[in-house]
Parts: sequence; C-alpha cells; structure tokens
Amino acid sequence: MKLYDGGRAPNPRRVRIFFAEKGVPLPELIPVDIAKKEHRTEAFRRINPAQRLPVLQLDDGTALAETIAICRYIEGLHPHPPLFGREAKQQALIEMWNRRIELGLFSSVSAVFRHSHPSMAELEAQVPEWAEINREQIDDHLLVLELQLAANPFVCGDELTVADITAGIAIDFMKPSRIRLPEDFVHIRRWHGDISARPSWKA
Repeated sequence: MKLYDGGRAPNPRRVRIFFAEKGVPLPELIPVDIAKKEHRTEAFRRINPAQRLPVLQLDDGTALAETIAICRYIEGLHPHPPLFGREAKQQALIEMWNRRIELGLFSSVSAVFRHSHPSMAELEAQVPEWAEINREQIDDHLLVLELQLAANPFVCGDELTVADITAGIAIDFMKPSRIRLPEDFVHIRRWHGDISARPSWKA
C-alpha cells in the first residue's frame, strides 16, 4: 500500500492518527505538497480525480480517496481496538457523532480557513462572506460538543473513537484558521488536552 499524504493538512492528519491509534504501521508515504499544487497535477488526477488528499492506494491499484473510507478499510483489516464501535448501538452513536462533527464544526472551521487565510488565495476562489457566515456558526457547533463532553470523557463514552479524532483535528485547525476557543468551554479544553497528549497526536 501507499499513502499519498498532505502533511499538516487536517484530513491527512486524521488518517495518520487513526493508523497510530490502531497500532498499525503507516504504509509507504508519498508526500504531496499542497502549497506547490502537486495535488492538481495530471499525474495525481489519474490517482484521484477529485484532487484531494489523502489517498490510500492498495496493492491492486485501487485508490481509496476519502478519509473515513480509508479509516473504515483499516478498521476492517485491524478490528481492534474498534474505533468505529463494537455492537450496533455503539456503532450508530459513533457514526452519528462523527457525522455531526464533520458536517458541523469541522466543515465550518475548514470553510473559514479556505476562504479567509492568505495562504489559500492561490488554491481557492475565496469568498470572504462565506468565511464569515461559517465563523458565526462555530460557537453553536462548539456548544453541542461541550454539552456532550460534559457527560463523557470522550465524545462517545469512555473510549476514544474516530469521532474524537475528527473533533480533535477540528479544534487543532481552529488555530491556523485564526479562531479562538472560548475559555468557558471547559469540557472541550479538558478533553482536548487529554487527546493532544496521546502519542498518536504526533503522527
């Protein structure tokens, strides 16, 4: 296998952290420099027509090009520890929370970065108004996460899951997106400190 990797970009980090939490060695890493638009080349388009990272290319040439699809594939090969849950109810709750976070907090923070950060001006047709609309929604998304973490050590209970990885990366991505985490979200701060101290977070 080969993993086409985008460095510190959020989705490649999610996949590398997932591998680390699984205790699975990373496959051969192929660095793709987003700043140099290497993901926009014709050669990379043949691997992933969507021109997004990461991409896990299997030994038979199959290209898995969505973060959660890659994680589910690795979960299928290495079911323990089960980061997508054990039984049906737990799996559904993890799916629910991961989707809420992806479509809410993660998506809004990404939109702010893509449409307002100067480094993205060469890569995106920036719409500053869209960045501001998303910026205004972030506290609402954070409140949903804060209320959930008030009752749980991790997003879905007593163990780290893929939902924690998604949420943790979203919180990390707030810093380069120039979004401040309000002081009163104490449960998010406690949880984020805990997961950031895990060895996987250095992946």
